[in-house]
Amino acid sequence: MKRISEYIDEDDQEAEENSASFRRFTLLFATGFIVVFIGIILVMAASAFGGNGSASSGIVIFVGPFPIAFGAGPNAGLLILVGVILAALSVAIFVIMRRKMVKEEGYSSSVSCSSLP
Repeated sequence: MKRISEYIDEDDQEAEENSASFRRFTLLFATGFIVVFIGIILVMAASAFGGNGSASSGIVIFVGPFPIAFGAGPNAGLLILVGVILAALSVAIFVIMRRKMVKEEGYSSSVSCSSLP
């Protein structure tokens, strides 16, 4: 039989692991937010001080596994290509991190019928 202190130690270890995971998520989220904010400021400054240049835009939207790309301007093809590459990298990183989580924690997203009421 386990003593109460052993159960408390297991709960403390689980809480520390969850806390470390939350800290990593918060750091990644804050870093992403700051990078996007700095990018917006740089684009605004470039357009204000840039003068009479040409503008290009491109967007990639994923509907399920299928990318839909739009673009306008002289460099739209390049912008769409970069968008598709970044989107593919983000999907690949998600899959890798998901496999790592399943492997380390033995986590399964499937629900067994015995756990349903």
